[in-house]
Amino acid sequence: QLQLVESGGGLVEPGGSLRLSCVLSGDEALNFYAIGWFRQAPGKEREGVSCIDSVGGRTSSTYYVDSVKGRFTISRDDAKNTVYLQMNNLEPEDTGVYFCATKIYHCSNHVPPSSAMIDWGKGTQVTVSS
Repeated sequence: QLQLVESGGGLVEPGGSLRLSCVLSGDEALNFYAIGWFRQAPGKEREGVSCIDSVGGRTSSTYYVDSVKGRFTISRDDAKNTVYLQMNNLEPEDTGVYFCATKIYHCSNHVPPSSAMIDWGKGTQVTVSS
């Protein structure tokens, strides 16, 4: 079982930026896991935002939901056991608790549903408001 800890959330005005971090720890080889970012707004279901494939010696493919394409960038640094989500041009609709989660090997060519993920962090709050 892996442990995940998110950080980097906060209050930002529309058009601003934040960079979220997800630090992973555990006894397993982290570079065999795909990592996804999810968010949950008040009163709404958790939704997938982005996903990055495991490294496994190759370039990691990335995936985004349409609402964040061109604004968010996911990346990973396996040497630091960390996955990042750079969020630019934030909108009020981006407000929510952001979670990172693991999936074996690949995102499966899209942002996976929550049910496909294995281990979860506890989340970090992102609020976009003027």
